[in-house]
Amino acid sequence: MNADLLPAKKEVVLRIAKNFSTYFMKRSALVLGLVVVSVTQAFSQAENGAIPEYTIPITRQLAHDNVDKQQKLLLGSDGKANDSFTIDNNESASQIATKAVTAKVDWLQYEIETNSGIDNRMKTGYLSGLVSILSHMRTGWLKKEVNPTHFDQIIALYKKLIDVNQKKESLVPFVSYFPYDIVYTATLPRIFEENPSYKQIKDILLIKYCNQYPHKVFQALTNYPDAPAADSLIKIAGRQYPEQLYSYAQAYNKLGSKIRSIKDDGFVKTVVDLSQQKSGQIYFPFLDNLVKGKISIAELDAAKDDRYKYYRLLVNTQLDYTRRAMNGDTAIGFAELTKRLQRKAADDFVSEINGLHESPDAVRYKCIQPLNAQELYYLAVLTDGLIYTSSYVGGVFPLMMKKINNRGDSLLLAMHFDHYRKFISQAASYNTLKSFFATFKSENDVQGLMSAFAKGLEKSKGLEDGVDVADSYASVYETLPDLAKQMLANIRNNLEANRRSGNQRGIAIYNILYKLFLSADQRNNINLTTELGIPPVYKVPFTNLTNEKGEVITQMFFYGDDDGKMDFDIFVRTFANDPKWKVDQSNSKFVVAKTTSGVPVYVYANRPLPNEEDQDYVAQTAMEDYLQNNNLSPTVTFHRGHSYHAPTSVSYITPTSRVVFMGSCGGFNLIDSILKKSSDAHIISSKQTGYRDINLPFIRIFLENLRNKKDVDWIPFWKEFRAAAHITGMEDYIPPYKNLGALFIKAYKKSTGEEDI
Repeated sequence: MNADLLPAKKEVVLRIAKNFSTYFMKRSALVLGLVVVSVTQAFSQAENGAIPEYTIPITRQLAHDNVDKQQKLLLGSDGKANDSFTIDNNESASQIATKAVTAKVDWLQYEIETNSGIDNRMKTGYLSGLVSILSHMRTGWLKKEVNPTHFDQIIALYKKLIDVNQKKESLVPFVSYFPYDIVYTATLPRIFEENPSYKQIKDILLIKYCNQYPHKVFQALTNYPDAPAADSLIKIAGRQYPEQLYSYAQAYNKLGSKIRSIKDDGFVKTVVDLSQQKSGQIYFPFLDNLVKGKISIAELDAAKDDRYKYYRLLVNTQLDYTRRAMNGDTAIGFAELTKRLQRKAADDFVSEINGLHESPDAVRYKCIQPLNAQELYYLAVLTDGLIYTSSYVGGVFPLMMKKINNRGDSLLLAMHFDHYRKFISQAASYNTLKSFFATFKSENDVQGLMSAFAKGLEKSKGLEDGVDVADSYASVYETLPDLAKQMLANIRNNLEANRRSGNQRGIAIYNILYKLFLSADQRNNINLTTELGIPPVYKVPFTNLTNEKGEVITQMFFYGDDDGKMDFDIFVRTFANDPKWKVDQSNSKFVVAKTTSGVPVYVYANRPLPNEEDQDYVAQTAMEDYLQNNNLSPTVTFHRGHSYHAPTSVSYITPTSRVVFMGSCGGFNLIDSILKKSSDAHIISSKQTGYRDINLPFIRIFLENLRNKKDVDWIPFWKEFRAAAHITGMEDYIPPYKNLGALFIKAYKKSTGEEDI
């Protein structure tokens, strides 16, 4: 839903914070200041002097050795096994993090060992706790669960908690004011379980976790169903994530019982009632109207088994919810309705016409003939990244325009402008925007629409609307030059308006878009690295892809369906038969292809084990554990699988990844997820399905460049790639320097400092 058309929704994190900020204690600015100062000054001596010599008894030598080992592993987890920890593009933060991991941990070891007030059992416990903390810092920052800029505070807080614990005092005052990742990591040591306040600490952690990860409230409550805040958290999170409430209400465990026992909340009770019905999921998208009595179970029963009637009901409800939201009445479960509509569009229609791409049009597009223009519109915009180019251009788009009497302005009015930015971006991408605008009644209407298209982005929730505007420009610039000039002028005007109003988010968004759009014309000589602070977009230096040994570590993910098994067999045969490579197949979970000449390049690839038994996860986890345990940090990630496997591959991307090749359909959510894992990644993706005959040439050429110690220079590389993979579908592969949406996200996060952990 477009934020310029709708009032902003309140984040559940704010609602949780409002309800629970005083749950354990009343916050005081004075107390907060004293606590933070007390923790951050814990290492004043360590910062100003060398550590005195001290003797370690043999009974604790192993514990100290384990701390030293974890320090080394953590320092090397940034991809360089040296004595420093690097946070990309932040020298000051890197120095602070390095000092925390080295000098401050060393000092803490000294203090624990030489403190006569700590008995031998507790010393061992604190040292073991330090091992756990360092280990979690390493795995946590790689998984984006721990912010590396918090390393210093974690170690400082742990030292303070040791001091407090020795006095047998409550730990609560010293953990209540820090973010979840700091508190969780600093309280990992099992020795703290002996502190009388430990139960309170667990309750505080639950609230902090729910504040930071509101979409994981129910997952967290599974482990703590009897928490004092459980009922309130269920009611609050259930309204924001009703589908999760529905699913967890079905479970026959303590949390399910807790949810089903809530009788004083009509909304929760309705969801629980639906969860106990066999076809509850079918009714669920209409939850708000069911609660309000605007629709009945009988009406839904009459439509649920007919794909056209059910899809039509979803579309009509989406339009109803959109109309209500424009008037300030946002329906509960609106997001879930849209997700269900998206799934039905993909599963019942788009997958069918995609799958029939070699059939005559009369056969291929037969299933969408009964749909009206509004239903076809959602078919297109909600499957962006999944729908084939031919399915859109040859089927959905022309039929939609025919059904709306070839009037694009009437179509958008009928849609209440729902997802209109996505529609414009998609039409630009598929080169149908010019013909779409030609159907408008007047040129002024086109100009007005494009003015709105670029306006109000500072009010949008998230970055998706900005990405749609960014992604549309390259196509508009190539096919509609006059419109491109207008877009550039609109962006400049909105930048100036936000500067006048002092809206920092708006300034950041429009400044980035303005510079990106200017860079499309090489005559403007825009250096995006200089202008926006993002890494070079046309080149990846070879040195950015190697570790301290000069090795390049890459990872490749396969999946155990028929296509995945075939791709894996081709991969193994290709490299096993190449004298420049050898393949080690000794491991039952993964193989390793390694160069025999040139630069040492390693490709770690999991075996595609039966995915119906979830063995893909076992193989991939075994490979990732091996890489982590041996401090091997991949700088390149290859995804080899269908689009529905892509999120799994993305979950394994590390912050050290500099090139990510997806080879399957893209889309905002995928790109955004990759950049949350590695903010500097150069991303190669396809607008539709990936092709084996395209993916394999890319991999071969790319790895050969690395073997020959070449920088990755994308423009000449892409020319060579196109020549090697000159088949239908190549035009849908997007090089990193043309992925304006990804560049927009990178630049925005660099500009604002906003990072997800």
